[in-house]
Amino acid sequence: MKTTVDFYDFKRSFEAIRPDNFSREGLSALWDYLEQYEEDCGTELELDVIAICCDFSEDSTENIAASYDIDLEDCEDEEAKTETVKEHLENEGALVGEVAGGFVYRDF
Repeated sequence: MKTTVDFYDFKRSFEAIRPDNFSREGLSALWDYLEQYEEDCGTELELDVIAICCDFSEDSTENIAASYDIDLEDCEDEEAKTETVKEHLENEGALVGEVAGGFVYRDF
């Protein structure tokens, strides 16, 4: 037996179990990513908030750079830093979406 989940249900599940893991904007990016994944693979995913929180993160550009040793020294401004981190996440196949001040990404 399965239940269809819409974005509102998805958001409420996170708010109930892990309210501080993702911003609303981050949850929206994650929702879009997971919906596209289901469509591309033809596989329905189970809504497991804890598992999703173990596999995906939302963080600032600076924190991601520090966590993954991304060198930002040669970046002239914030835009260049953001682009460098985005490119790194894309190269790792980890980028889920860009949010204000950072990214949602698959942990690697």
